[in-house]
Amino acid sequence: SVTAMVSVLIGVRLSAAQSAIARGPALCAPRVRQLSLGPAVGEPLTDVCKFYAPRALGHGRRRMSTVPATMKAAIVRETGDADVLRFETDVPVPELSDGHVLVKNEFAGINFIDTYHRSGLYARELPFVGGQEGGGQIAAITPKAAEQGFAIGQRVAYSILGTYAEYSAVPAAKLLPVPDNVPMDVAVSCVVQGLTAHYLTTDAHAQLIKPGEWMLVHGVGGGTCQWAAQMARLKGYKVIGTVAEAKAETGRATGCHELIVLKEVAGKSFEDYESVDVVGKVMDITGGTGVKAVIDGIGKSTVDISINSLARRGIFVSFGNASGAVPAFPVLRLIGKSAFVTRPKLLDYTVNREELLMRANEIFGWLGSGELKVSVDRTFPLTAPPEAHKYLEAGKSKGKVLYQI
Repeated sequence: SVTAMVSVLIGVRLSAAQSAIARGPALCAPRVRQLSLGPAVGEPLTDVCKFYAPRALGHGRRRMSTVPATMKAAIVRETGDADVLRFETDVPVPELSDGHVLVKNEFAGINFIDTYHRSGLYARELPFVGGQEGGGQIAAITPKAAEQGFAIGQRVAYSILGTYAEYSAVPAAKLLPVPDNVPMDVAVSCVVQGLTAHYLTTDAHAQLIKPGEWMLVHGVGGGTCQWAAQMARLKGYKVIGTVAEAKAETGRATGCHELIVLKEVAGKSFEDYESVDVVGKVMDITGGTGVKAVIDGIGKSTVDISINSLARRGIFVSFGNASGAVPAFPVLRLIGKSAFVTRPKLLDYTVNREELLMRANEIFGWLGSGELKVSVDRTFPLTAPPEAHKYLEAGKSKGKVLYQI
């Protein structure tokens, strides 16, 4: 009965709070925040106990019997290098609002934007659970979510903040049902990188490029741009890719029509763009015309190359900062070829559920037909979170990097 379930939850939550009290004064100092993401350092222990108070299930709300009171997660309590990521085991399982589901995560995706949050380049309120890409099975559901057709045990992937954790509370509108023929690690890989590559190659260029015209995609040996190169080709564009020597085989597997191979920058996530005259090669390939669109996630090291590689009325799509943020430049610089520039983000290209599903369904369709190949490069345990960020930032990845939860 509901009464019995509430009684069990009360016992579990009170036990967690009593355990916290039993640990004594040490917890009442700065370590208070290690117990809960809610109270600030130095707040009374009673506030911590409130955070662990039993939550009402609500009429019609259903959950797996195995959902615990606390969970494991990777948390950032101060910004800095990869070592500020901490693995913690006593983080409260998120509350559920109606219209949400609780997902028991199997994998969490690791993306460059996560390193920007962790380092402080993109500001977030501290402390926070890292990540913004996950997937697994629905462990608890609310009535409004059930009305949308979701059920306990269903396989889903999603993108919200705070996915480096055993459980995530996800709005039903954000859920992507995962087809049976798509493995969960692949499904999670497609949520941020796949959807990003999709909007970059279908809409961010504002249709200033047409099928049969040239597109330059930087860094096709890495994660997002492996997807982008393949999708650009599927959309009918002729693709020039740049890639580091060590990732040349990965780059060739994307099916780029032309590949510019560069030397590596040791210990970095990007190629040495001064080792080859990229603009000269682009002009040779395109007969001196240039490309109608550039997809650039490298940033500081490639901004000049990208702009100078454009054809008349071409567009520079800058979406990442692997080598550092793109410095400010005068708009007058674009006058030479009446060029365009945009700095897009995924949220503006998934503004409603219809657009989200349109992108996801096309991606899952390509995956199911074999037209799109996904490379899951490496999976790290959540118990050692800094190692995955170090691996990504050192430029070692040749595909998607994940945490296994």
